[in-house]
Amino acid sequence: MQRKNILASFAFAASALTTAMPANAQDVLTGDTRLACEAVLCLATGTRPSECMPSLRRYFSISHRKLSDTIRGRLNFLNLCPVANQTPQMQSLVSAMANGAGRCDPASLNTVLLSWNNWDDGRTFISNQMPSYCSAYTGHSYTDFAGTIPRYVGIPERGGYWVESKDYDRALAEYNARIAAEDEARRRSDYGN
Repeated sequence: MQRKNILASFAFAASALTTAMPANAQDVLTGDTRLACEAVLCLATGTRPSECMPSLRRYFSISHRKLSDTIRGRLNFLNLCPVANQTPQMQSLVSAMANGAGRCDPASLNTVLLSWNNWDDGRTFISNQMPSYCSAYTGHSYTDFAGTIPRYVGIPERGGYWVESKDYDRALAEYNARIAAEDEARRRSDYGN
């Protein structure tokens, strides 16, 4: 509940900032500055309304050849928002967003955490340990990802993988059915049936 209060307070402060300013001062929050502030608000939650589309489109359009350059470019964009550097907490939030947003969804996790087992049979597996940049982003005190954080299904050695939180129960049932079928096939081959 504390995260929601912080997020609501931030949203209120940002909206109050724009409405309390004289007309000429409001002009500051236009273009990329406005989009950066909206992106900070939108990236702070796992459920994003359609009003987030322009700011998130702008944020995710920042892409360079090197990942480090992309992260730096996205951080620079978010730092255009005047509140991004007002407190150490906001600085750490913006840094966590730049490092984690767009990299902590199931598709990204299943790609980045894919490894192969050279010393055994060469099979691949996906780690069940979320990267530290994802934990910093989704677990930040100014974010609210309750019920939307990707979840891991199964175990790495048996083909486990990351899924959307809302799909977890279905994916777990499918995984358990697959494991039961594999175990039964192995049992039959071991006993020659």
